[in-house]
Amino acid sequence: MKKVYSFPPIYNKNSKILILGTIPSIVSRNKNFYYSHPNNRFWKIMEHLFKSNLISIQDKINFLLNNNIALWDTIKECEIYKSQDSSIKNVKINDIKSILDKTNIKKIYVTGMTAFKIYNKYIKNTTNIDAIYLPCPSSANASYSLDKLITIYTIILNNLTIKEHYNNGG
Repeated sequence: MKKVYSFPPIYNKNSKILILGTIPSIVSRNKNFYYSHPNNRFWKIMEHLFKSNLISIQDKINFLLNNNIALWDTIKECEIYKSQDSSIKNVKINDIKSILDKTNIKKIYVTGMTAFKIYNKYIKNTTNIDAIYLPCPSSANASYSLDKLITIYTIILNNLTIKEHYNNGG
């Protein structure tokens, strides 16, 4: 078991939705950014939904901020074996309300059942917002294809204003 910590949240005052994970994986901790395992499908889902190409960490940060999406984790600190959510112990929770007070966030989405359970057990009573469950985008969640995840994650578009560019012709 190793004690691990979450990253700082990514948000700005214009954030409208918050996406919460559990705690960064080993690969994400080593790369110092959310959903950094090459087989994790989170960024592929975002690229598809928003018709974006997200290569660098800075691309991803800019994407989140430009699209009014906040990103954080439910857990601030815990003990975990490798990246196995089932091994999580001695949990300390992130202060989610602290960013809600500084933003326009009205909807909260959680990626994965562990994050959903933690949110409902420890956080919901401070936010008074029902979290919307999204399946974990990890490749370990083999019961969901990328296409199925994209379809499910489309729900986040309902709470965002997508900047669309129309070609009105000459």
